[in-house]
Amino acid sequence: MQITNRLLRRKQILSKTGLSASTIYNLEKSGDFPNHILITPRCAAWYESDVDFWISSRRESPAPLASHPDVKLRIAKNALKNNVNK
Repeated sequence: MQITNRLLRRKQILSKTGLSASTIYNLEKSGDFPNHILITPRCAAWYESDVDFWISSRRESPAPLASHPDVKLRIAKNALKNNVNK
């Protein structure tokens, strides 16, 4: 893989990864996605080589699967909430 210092803006990151802006933000905040740099006070960008490395590392070691939601628990919480609001 060729290493490049090209900068990618948010729209390019979203397109390249297929993730939402909030997911990118949460991953970056938790240290699981490359940090952005500020080109100007209101302009963020990521190094393409960092993002490419992150993508290739995900191929080698995918993120763990999320557990299925507990539907019965959600229904019980909603029922309780509806009873309190009455």
